[in-house]
Amino acid sequence: MEGEDRRSRILQFRVGNNSSAENGYTRVLLQLFGYMGHGKSTFINSCIYTLGNGAYEMRARGSQSDETHTTARLAYRLTDCITIVDNRGYNKMEDNETGVMYAQLGHFLPLNQEVEWEKDFLKILSKVEESDVTPNYSDFIVPIYVHSVKNNMTEEEFSYVKEFFKNCRDMTGVYPIVVLTNKLSGPYSHLEGKFKEIGAEQVYAIENYTEDDHIKTRGRCDDMQAIIENALKDVKFRLEQPRDPVKERIERKKFVLKFAYQFSVAKKEEEAAKKEKARLKEKFDQMWFKRFPE
Repeated sequence: MEGEDRRSRILQFRVGNNSSAENGYTRVLLQLFGYMGHGKSTFINSCIYTLGNGAYEMRARGSQSDETHTTARLAYRLTDCITIVDNRGYNKMEDNETGVMYAQLGHFLPLNQEVEWEKDFLKILSKVEESDVTPNYSDFIVPIYVHSVKNNMTEEEFSYVKEFFKNCRDMTGVYPIVVLTNKLSGPYSHLEGKFKEIGAEQVYAIENYTEDDHIKTRGRCDDMQAIIENALKDVKFRLEQPRDPVKERIERKKFVLKFAYQFSVAKKEEEAAKKEKARLKEKFDQMWFKRFPE
């Protein structure tokens, strides 16, 4: 059966078997991103359940609402060389969370620890520098973007996600795989088309397994396994090309620090402009009341 063959290929996958030259990669890191409450944790549970033979377990605990239980960068092992990471979800991509989001993508924040949103460049710099104490060159990063069909996005939000997708490609060599959750909740063809318009090369619509709905079906298992296998195909394709893990990590670090610095400068300029606007308004009000007292 194709489903069992796919599952076997995933379980037997080894990074070293797919490289034309020794490059130091030993593990695939599937990194999940997206808004809070869109099903990242539930997707992880579904992947673990699909690849295993045991009962359904809520290993990763998220939420069914727009709130999230995941405030840390939590890692879960799918196979001996494939780990899936539940990164902290964000509220607004354009807010102070963006710089830290790229630090997660670049693998500069430690796994299984709390993630604090920072808008101060020096604090982000400190976190990135701390990662150099024990630098990781052996993880091949594949970004996965999770979005619920229940939630549409504005054009402005899509523009931010488009920039994120491009930066993912620049930082990892791979466009994010898009996973649309809750596919039975409504039409998703429009969302699928919008994500492809902004650069997504692979878009999958799925219905996650849950604690209340976990009867295994061939279709749902095939959906989950197809996402994982196609992520591994991206790894294979990229490993057929010359790779330098050390150099690539340095380039990711440069990007994160440059982005965080530019964001910090922009925020300070914005705050200074607001203060100046408030000062001028106060000065105008004083002049007005002086000329036209009550």
